[in-house]
Amino acid sequence: MTTKTVTVVGMTCQHCVAAVTEEVSALKGVTSVHVDLESGRVDVESDTPVDDAALAAAVDEAGYELAQP
Repeated sequence: MTTKTVTVVGMTCQHCVAAVTEEVSALKGVTSVHVDLESGRVDVESDTPVDDAALAAAVDEAGYELAQP
């Protein structure tokens, strides 16, 4: 089990949280997604490491973007 934490920008409501959760949850190996709306923090637990590009694409598909480190 691995955990990756990213920050998503642009989320403003629970609909945003649901959209990000749905798209990220669909990634291969993802077992759990926790989104904190206030901070934009997204914790992703998975059986295997999640590809950064796939994660960014899933967040983009939901209509948001990853914060730059």
